[in-house]
Amino acid sequence: MKRIFLFSFPVLALALHAADWPEFRGPGAQGHAVGEKPPAQFENGPIILKWEVPGTGWSSPVILNGRVYLTTVIKQDNGILLNGVCLETTGGKLIWHRNIFNIPGVPRMHRKNSQASPTPIIRDGRIYIHFGHLGTACLDLGGKAIWKNQTLKYPPVHGNGGTPVLVNGKLIFSCDGSRDPFVVALSAKTGKEIWRVKRSVDAKKKFSFCTPLVLGKGAGAQVLLPGSDMIGAYHPDTGKEIWRVTYKGYSVVPRPVTGHGMVFFSTGFDRATAMAVKLGGKGDVTKSHVAWTLTKGAPHTPSMLLVGDELYMVSDGGIASCVEAKTGKVIWSERLGGGHSASPIYADGRLYFINERGVLTVIKAGRKFKVLGKKDFGERALASPAVANDSLYIRTEKHLWRIFQRQLTQR
Repeated sequence: MKRIFLFSFPVLALALHAADWPEFRGPGAQGHAVGEKPPAQFENGPIILKWEVPGTGWSSPVILNGRVYLTTVIKQDNGILLNGVCLETTGGKLIWHRNIFNIPGVPRMHRKNSQASPTPIIRDGRIYIHFGHLGTACLDLGGKAIWKNQTLKYPPVHGNGGTPVLVNGKLIFSCDGSRDPFVVALSAKTGKEIWRVKRSVDAKKKFSFCTPLVLGKGAGAQVLLPGSDMIGAYHPDTGKEIWRVTYKGYSVVPRPVTGHGMVFFSTGFDRATAMAVKLGGKGDVTKSHVAWTLTKGAPHTPSMLLVGDELYMVSDGGIASCVEAKTGKVIWSERLGGGHSASPIYADGRLYFINERGVLTVIKAGRKFKVLGKKDFGERALASPAVANDSLYIRTEKHLWRIFQRQLTQR
């Protein structure tokens, strides 16, 4: 693997603190990098490391104890290899590169998708890797397979998308294909199917690609999972639907966020609608629990960010908006430029957005729109950023980047 190092000035000694980013959208799954201070300006100062990643894919990086994990696709003459990759965060050394599944032929994908789009999950010394209908696996952190499951067959449209969640010893995800969509739970220990439930709404266009969000813990936990024409809350131990809200929308991608006693999400195509739904209901609560809806600036693909009383979103067309979370009132709406698919993140009072051309825009969080910095990575970018050890991790089409400020170690 080729390693490239770009430094803004010589590295002397680095003072790093332990921090992890173990799943899609980080600790808490809401896109918040709590306590982290990644750079906001890039013209002078930050150290930039750049490593070539084998193969292709749009899974976001996950980071644990100085190592970063990705999934990737290697194309061959007679098919594809679905692989896992582990890199060292300090020097980009390739720790391991393991083949997980061999797939004959090349499955059809949307032009903004890949066979390796779902993001891994790291928990309790294991890494869970998901390739949608092509298979799911669990590895130890050395890359050795613990179990594999390729029994879940369904007809996807546009390929893989959503990432699973891990709750109560179960790996839970949607299988929302072109027909008979369902939600399924696998044993995190063995990979065997524990339960599956059909979606309770018969949508005209049934395919969606959403990543669930876990609300609560233990016996009181709920798995919030949007899909075509509905969002459902499921009991993680049984799969029983606790409540649902219906709407019109398909090919739903954004992961929900929660706060202020509500869940915020977007309804997908054809015209996306941002919705706020009050939590705590049972059964069909469409008429009683929808707090507000907003169509202007609603995303089809990027997930939202909730920071205090403000909800931030960016449309696929690059319009960023700040909205009052409790009311849906638009505070500001500004054009960032370029198409957007990656989900933004929040760190140290700042919002980080990266567009599909690989241009990162950093905005000050708040009720006034202010751009703090920009960085053009010069490559296509669809994966969402990650943050660990005060460093920003960006995956572009061919490379993984790490950007951080130099700090002198106290002696």
